[in-house]
Amino acid sequence: MKRLLLFLPVLLAAQTPELEQAHAPLYQPPAEKAKAAAALTQQVARPRTGTRTPIARVNFIDQHVFGRMQKDGIPHAALATDEEFARRAWLDATGRIPPPADLEKFLANRDPQKRSKLVEQLTNSDAFIDKWTYYFEDLFRVGGRMGSGLNLFHYWLREWLTLDRPYTDMVTDLLTGAGKSSFSVPGGMYYARDFVKAKDDPEAPDAHDLVNQPDTVDEFTITYSKVFLGLNLACISCHDGANHLEKVNLFLTSKKRDEFFGQAAFYGKTRQIMNWENGYQANTEYTVDDVGPAYDPKAESIVRVPRRGGDASPRFILGGERPREGENSRDALARILTNHPQFRRAFANRIWAELMGFGIVEPVDDFDLLKPDQPTNPALLDALANDFKAHNHSFRHFVQTVMKSSAYQLSSRFDGEWKPEYATYYARKYVRMLSAPELHDAIALATGQPAKFNSGTEQVGLVMQMPEPKKADAGVQGFMKTFGQSNRDDMPKKVPPSSLQAMLLMQSKVVTDRIDSAKPGLIKDLLTATKDDSELVRQIFVHTLSRRPTTAETAVSLKALRTDRAKGAANLQWALLNSPEFLFNY
Repeated sequence: MKRLLLFLPVLLAAQTPELEQAHAPLYQPPAEKAKAAAALTQQVARPRTGTRTPIARVNFIDQHVFGRMQKDGIPHAALATDEEFARRAWLDATGRIPPPADLEKFLANRDPQKRSKLVEQLTNSDAFIDKWTYYFEDLFRVGGRMGSGLNLFHYWLREWLTLDRPYTDMVTDLLTGAGKSSFSVPGGMYYARDFVKAKDDPEAPDAHDLVNQPDTVDEFTITYSKVFLGLNLACISCHDGANHLEKVNLFLTSKKRDEFFGQAAFYGKTRQIMNWENGYQANTEYTVDDVGPAYDPKAESIVRVPRRGGDASPRFILGGERPREGENSRDALARILTNHPQFRRAFANRIWAELMGFGIVEPVDDFDLLKPDQPTNPALLDALANDFKAHNHSFRHFVQTVMKSSAYQLSSRFDGEWKPEYATYYARKYVRMLSAPELHDAIALATGQPAKFNSGTEQVGLVMQMPEPKKADAGVQGFMKTFGQSNRDDMPKKVPPSSLQAMLLMQSKVVTDRIDSAKPGLIKDLLTATKDDSELVRQIFVHTLSRRPTTAETAVSLKALRTDRAKGAANLQWALLNSPEFLFNY
């Protein structure tokens, strides 16, 4: 508490009322996604300084974003400063804060193309692979249900991102993989992990009834439809949409449970056989094949209302397309799905939301295809999807295109009066709270104390280098759970900021042990190597917030160092680690 009282002025440039404003979002429930992001940004963004310069429209994204604002007379923020952009780009591309030496080199560079070149550098780095492997592992729920195949799936995802294989190829592997899941076919584990267990023990050595196959197919159909099509089919897996979903999703009101059966039927002949060895399940090991009977629309269910029959022939829920004669139904699903425009729109919207604060359609996994005004900028969404297709469904190209746009590079600071109706125009860059692994790794990097995790195949220092967060120690697991780490059994969700998070950050050993000046780390190293107190303060700010301190912040910090240099330095970094400026990506 003494630390907090001492450094209140430091946290937001010696302005206590602004500190209270900045922390207010930590105690409030989330509102509509766009409005919530805009309100949070308005509260925590530092006042803008400098002069406004004309903003170039560098690609098609800018034509759509700024063209819409120009048409409707909406003002927008200026471009971010180099410091603001650099920290944002490093975090969004790699999940890491900038290394001070690399940051200084970037800031000193006078090349007018340096931002574009930085984006290319970051998106071609190992850290980019680390961050986005972790992201897709959360999305695909890569956890204990994959058993001994988890590491195989982890390295398969890394290979996809490293080689920048087309997203369509990766999704095809996920939808069509067959074989012994944990040892030979990584893609097959995506389906295998959604099993619905019918009984605990086999009644015969070759029992094939341990998995409820129709329920498993239904669960997976809901899963892949959310992830790859942005459609939430959960309700129509139990009943027709009419007279149920009119206030939720107009598109689904036109759909019947029978049509869900048709979508599920692409997996109708797909079996999961739970493997047993010497009377025991073989560590969540499954064989996936396609020699089962067709989908039974009257099969007994243990997780949803009884099935009462209907047309169970495979047909795609968007347009009714069926497999070709003699075509494996899962191969047909992969072909139809990855060629459908909604597949590309759902992907573009999901990754846009990650980079820009919220989606053009929200929620990202609940498109309403009969609601034309659901996308806030339909032309932009279609352009993103078409560009994704035109560049062979390259994930790296998509990220680079967004990050190189002037729309992405706008400042979070805004001149003049901000109005709520500006939010969906992306008239400024919206701040976001660091994800749980980003926050942990940022603390580790800022303090110069990476962790020592056994990833299962090697020792690593950052959470985002691990195949599975449960391989971290209990303290780190608890810390990350509080800040929203997915359990990888459920679909990942954005956890709203809370008072518990603020209190934990003040007291957690994840922070306090790392700023101890008696232990190896940044503070101890700087105290030995840096004799000038002003330089010591500057180094702590650059390592922690990726910027130099203001005059007011330097004055407060120097006063604390004069009282006790070692304790003052540790307290200063503790205060910065607890500041909104560290917690949020601007």
